[in-house]
Amino acid sequence: MAAESFDNQKSGKTGRTRPQMRRAVKRSHLIFEEIQKDIMLGHLPPGGAILELELADRFECSQSTIREALMFLQTDGLVERLSHRGTFVADSRIEDARELILIRHDIECRGVVRVLNRFGPLLRKELETDLNGMRAAARDGDEYQLSLHDRSFHLNLYNAADMPTVRPILRRCLIHNHRYKILNSEPSRGLLDTAERHVAILDALAAGDEERAVAALSHHITTIVDFGPSILASDTEKGEAKR
Repeated sequence: MAAESFDNQKSGKTGRTRPQMRRAVKRSHLIFEEIQKDIMLGHLPPGGAILELELADRFECSQSTIREALMFLQTDGLVERLSHRGTFVADSRIEDARELILIRHDIECRGVVRVLNRFGPLLRKELETDLNGMRAAARDGDEYQLSLHDRSFHLNLYNAADMPTVRPILRRCLIHNHRYKILNSEPSRGLLDTAERHVAILDALAAGDEERAVAALSHHITTIVDFGPSILASDTEKGEAKR
C-alpha cells in the first residue's frame, strides 16, 4: 500500500486508521500507486516519456482512467504534463531536493513543539507500528516499502501538531526527499540503519524533552541525503568553511 493509501485512510489528530476495504479504492488510485512506485524506484527514470496507451494496455483499463492517475501524480510533482508534448517523469535534482529538505526541516522542527503537548500512548503506539514496518521492510530488502512506512511515521507525527493546511506540503517534501535518496544512494547501504534512525526521535518524544526532540528531528532530516555537514549553513558560512 502506498503512502497515499496510508494518508487517505487517516483521520483525527493522531492519524488513526479508518477501517476500509482495499477493493473500495478507485482503480485510478491503484494505478497511481503502481506508477508512483516505478517513479520512486527509478524504473521510470527522470525525464522519461509516459505514454497513456502503453499504460492503458499494461493495466487493462481506459485512457481516461490513466489520465486520472496521472493527475494525482502531477499534483505530487512526480510527472509533468506539457501541452502538445505529452507527459514526462519529473526531474530529481539536487537543488530541488535540498530546498525541499530545508522546507521540511522548518515544518517538522517547528511542529514538534505542538506535538509534545499531544504526545501520548496512542500516538506512540502508531509511531512504533510504523517503525516496526520499516524494520520488516528492511529485513526483506524492500526499500520502497521502507519508504512508505517512513513517510507514514513522519505524517502520523505531524498529525498531532494539528496543522492540516501545512500537512500536504510536508507530504510532498517527504515524497521527493525519499525519491532523491533512493535514486542517489548506494545499493548496499544499510536499510535497517535507516529504520533505526527513528528511535532517537521516539525516545526524545517519550522523555517530553523539547530541545532534544528538535535536535533529533533536525539531525534526522538534514542527514537523509549526504549533502555534507553544512546543509543548514548560510552561503556566507559555507564560504568561510572552505577557506
